[in-house]
Amino acid sequence: MPFGAITEYMDVAQIVLYVFWIFFAGLIIYIRREDKREGYPLESDRIENTNRIVLQGWPSIPKPKRFLLPDGSAYFAPDFKRDERPVPAEPAGNFPGAPLIPTGDPLKDQIGAAAYAERHDTPELTWHGEAKIVPISQAEGWKVIDSDPDPRGMDVYCADGETAGTVKEIWVDKPESIIRYLEVDCGTAQAAKSVLVPFFLTKVKGNARKKWIDVKAVTASQFKDAPTVKDNTQITRLEEDKIMGYFGGGHLHAMPHRAEPLL
Repeated sequence: MPFGAITEYMDVAQIVLYVFWIFFAGLIIYIRREDKREGYPLESDRIENTNRIVLQGWPSIPKPKRFLLPDGSAYFAPDFKRDERPVPAEPAGNFPGAPLIPTGDPLKDQIGAAAYAERHDTPELTWHGEAKIVPISQAEGWKVIDSDPDPRGMDVYCADGETAGTVKEIWVDKPESIIRYLEVDCGTAQAAKSVLVPFFLTKVKGNARKKWIDVKAVTASQFKDAPTVKDNTQITRLEEDKIMGYFGGGHLHAMPHRAEPLL
């Protein structure tokens, strides 16, 4: 028999190839199971009235695994907790998977394009254990460079051309070195209120005499109804998702004509 042959019909190269195929197939199955730690079992209209069907596909969902988080807490995935928030919407048709039509104000109800995920109600931290996103006045060494317009003090105009308030502060992402939000004072003499608007949904407009902030996502009245933060020195993951969902959803839900198809 030639060198490396085990039998007349099998040699070492064949065995190595077969072992590699088995290993690679096992790796694919393992990775496919691991990516089912989030989002499974799936939701379906077919299982509303029965618990006999588990929508998980193949391979099956793995057993819960403990993950240690940077703050010292632990998270188990999958946790099989379902989102039980009421959905103020009704199906557009009588068939499984029909799109949902909001029955109320989708921005205030925060459904559809304005939906948010129930993230942890704690701020995202840096490697040093500090809040990642903070007002620029609390970020040591941060300032607006002289060549850029400082939005603080500028009026905020919305999609209906009305003024929502005045920018009072800038919120920065320290690790990413970018502006995340503009804090807008939109309160009244009777009640103070500040709203954080995502910086990437704003635009500085104007001329040499006057500049203002343009926010096309929502109207002025909707702007004042936006979600707020409970601590004016930091923002939690949950608050971020609510704010992003609200202003992002405004591009579809703020005005009736925005929900119509474009020809």
